Amino acid sequence: MNNNFWKGKKVLITGFEGFLGSNLTKALLKTKAKVIGIDIKVFRKETILCPRDYKGMFVYKGSVTDYGFLKEILRRHSIDIIFHLAAEAIVGRSQKNPRRAFNANIAGTWNILEAARQQGRVEAIIVASSDKAYGSYKKLPYRESMPLIADHPYDVSKSCADLIAHAYAHTYGLPVAITRCGNIFGPGDFNFSRIVPDAIRCAFTGKTLFIRSDGQFTRDYIYIDDIINGYSIIAEKLRRLKLSGKAFNFSSENPVTVINLVNEIPAATGEKINYKILNLAKYEIKHQYLSARKARHILKWRARFSLKEGLRKTAEWYKIPFTHL
Repeated sequence: MNNNFWKGKKVLITGFEGFLGSNLTKALLKTKAKVIGIDIKVFRKETILCPRDYKGMFVYKGSVTDYGFLKEILRRHSIDIIFHLAAEAIVGRSQKNPRRAFNANIAGTWNILEAARQQGRVEAIIVASSDKAYGSYKKLPYRESMPLIADHPYDVSKSCADLIAHAYAHTYGLPVAITRCGNIFGPGDFNFSRIVPDAIRCAFTGKTLFIRSDGQFTRDYIYIDDIINGYSIIAEKLRRLKLSGKAFNFSSENPVTVINLVNEIPAATGEKINYKILNLAKYEIKHQYLSARKARHILKWRARFSLKEGLRKTAEWYKIPFTHL
């Protein structure tokens, strides 16, 4: 991050308590940015498993589905930059409760964009999307020029949010850019429905890892620090490079199957792992991976961490709490 750019900037992070949000918050606080965090859950008790530090920032408990709440936060703090990360991020929950997913991911997006439009002074807005916004394609990798043809609730919610952001950029000139990432992993992810933290937990605790799919689903896996670097670069360069309305894929461009990922866990943890393939996955796209060529060319961004290195650093972070349970 360019500390000179961020110092004194008033930065709003929606969903700041989540995995990506908490890591981004910590990185921004180091630059002496003035961080304002919004989340529907605010954890004020620090533990070894959930270290949080609210020093040097404003924290609000609230939902992005509440337009009046968002508008007041932007007015009160005269926000310069917004990272819109708040979402229903779990595919399974979105399938069970599509209304909740659509409300959080679609309405939440137009609420934050409309609040920013009404304020009229925001310099940059980064909307966090997903590779799932593309839908299912036989020809891969996904490229930003591909139409968004999602079929299932979570995927559709991200497609809609992307199109809404596109509309605000091109209709109202709002300085908003979209990021699409694969499976982000790293320290601080406590959503154990995701394969990486669950696999590491199982390795350290000796429990069996249950794999929902047949193990042959192909995905991108990218380390959290590479994503934070990409997000900050877009915000820093959005005006100068005229990035408003553009979408960028962030990928290590090294897709692997679930089984191949799991087979990397023993080397990262120093522990063997037992797993069972359930083959119960439904309404999930089998093969998904992204081209990051546009980000490399325009942003001069590239993934710095290999899968092996990222998994090793992630396992080191989880080792103490999980080996003491």
